Amino acid sequence: MPYVNIQILSGATKQQKANLVRDVTDSLVRELGKRPEHIHVVIQEVEESNWGFEGLLTDEWKARRSDP
Repeated sequence: MPYVNIQILSGATKQQKANLVRDVTDSLVRELGKRPEHIHVVIQEVEESNWGFEGLLTDEWKARRSDP
């Protein structure tokens, strides 16, 4: 039973999320021969203020990129 957890920043539309679930499911069926009824896909939307990379929170990272 494959379980896929996708974490994204908030803001995706319902259609975009539906497309992700369909595409991931199709990929697991095609590449690994899994049955669609056994595949679970969870999308977790994370607020930008709770996301960080390169050692910075997203808002700090954006501010540094916009500085000349």
